[in-house]
This record gives sequence, C-alpha cells and structure tokens, in this order.
Amino acid sequence: MEEPIRVLLVDDHPVVRQGLRTIIDGEPDMEVSGEAGSGKEAIEKAAELLPDVILMDIMMQDVDGVEATRCIKENTPNAKVIILTIYGEDEHVFDSMRAGASGYLLKEVTAEGLLSAIRAVAEGYSLVYPSIARRLLDEFGRLAQGRARVSPEPALSGLTPREREILDLVAQGKTNREIAMDLTLSERTVKTHISNILSKLQLHDRTQAALYAARHGLGGDAFTEGR
Repeated sequence: MEEPIRVLLVDDHPVVRQGLRTIIDGEPDMEVSGEAGSGKEAIEKAAELLPDVILMDIMMQDVDGVEATRCIKENTPNAKVIILTIYGEDEHVFDSMRAGASGYLLKEVTAEGLLSAIRAVAEGYSLVYPSIARRLLDEFGRLAQGRARVSPEPALSGLTPREREILDLVAQGKTNREIAMDLTLSERTVKTHISNILSKLQLHDRTQAALYAARHGLGGDAFTEGR
C-alpha cells in the first residue's frame, strides 16, 4: 500500500483548518501531518514535517502566504504548495506562481475539487482555479508579445537544443506523455530532461518553467497542467 499524501494546513482561522482537516482525514490516501496558523509557523512546520502538499492561505499577519511559499520552496523544495484563498486578484495569482506555488484555488472550491487538486499536485501536476486560468493565459500572451525584444539569458542559453525543444512544448501546455509522443521519446526520458531544465534554470516546477518560457518567447498562449 502506498504512503498517504501528507498535507500541512496553513490558515490563521482555526475553524477553516478544522474544516479542511475533516475533509482530508476522511480520505484513505491522505492525512493531515500538521497545522500552522501563520506564515512563519508554516515555514517552520514545513521544514520539520516535510509534507507532500501544503494548503496555504495568502493573508496572514506575520508572513503572508506568498513570502511563506517562497521561503518553503527555497528550504523544502519537494513540498508542493497550493494557495487556497478568497483572493483572486492578478497580483496575488502571479506573485504566488512566481514564488513557486503549484496551484491556486479559491475557497469556493468544492470538497471534491480540493481533494482532486491535492492528488494532482502531489503527482507533479500544476493547476489553477478555472476562473483564474484565463488570466494566466492572457499573461502568457502579453509576455510573448515582447519575444522579439528579449535576449536569451545565460541560463536559457545553457540548455541543450533538446531541452529547449522540450521547454517550448511545456510552455504550450503539453503533458509528459504528449511530449514523449511528439519527440518519439520515453516518458522517463522526458522527465529527466525536465528535471535538468528546472535545475539549470533554477526553477521549482514546470509552472515556473512555463512562465519563464513565455517571458523568453517560447511556447504559445497556454498554461501547463501536466507533469
């Protein structure tokens, strides 16, 4: 039997954490590994408990969710962060994704949708709430408009031709399976290339890789939801 997905709950409202715990603890493939009532406590608990997925609120008193996410991804890079908030403004969305969040959900999400999101992110997927996805697509389009004016950074220049090709496909929203089919490679080889790309570009996940690619004129107007 596989180990359950270990989830850290971060919200400054105890009643919210209790509600999330009730939902998650009812699932046989998940368990709540801990709770935090502030961004600072979340950083400490993430390092101590090493959770698989963190449900992170944005507005908290000491350290906000965006900064907490950034610190966690620097110190505990294997932890996947899902922002779970009532705020859907562009600034919060883009800042969260740049900080390394793998998902962005509004608190109006259903219990079923939340559980599906936790499982998807734990498996390496990235996702956003449907009403927000369109704005990410628009942001990709805006970034892509400046592609002719952007010079490659040294890190991007350090990618091999195959890695640049795969990064371009990631930015187009292709899954590992689709990339493997397009390039006649195995999925394992594609995963290895993507790991190398993230390492060379000093990025946390493929969501950041897709944003990076769009900023440098690669890919099209798409948001990746695959591994």
